[in-house]
Amino acid sequence: MLFFRSEEHLDRWLAPRGGERGAVLSLAEAWRLSKAWYPDRRCPEWTPRTIEQSQAVLDSVGLTGDFWLLKP
Repeated sequence: MLFFRSEEHLDRWLAPRGGERGAVLSLAEAWRLSKAWYPDRRCPEWTPRTIEQSQAVLDSVGLTGDFWLLKP
């Protein structure tokens, strides 16, 4: 994960590297994802999610499309 001031900053950083742009999240979107992804990790009864459950978390915060599609 890389942090940039703006999407324009990201584009300037990618240009000389020939990189491909992936998903871009705002800090607010990243915060929503983190709260949904890690709500109970420290709970003694915590168990890892299935791929389907993880996909449901991504979908629930609006992260949809090919980039966010989890594959088994």
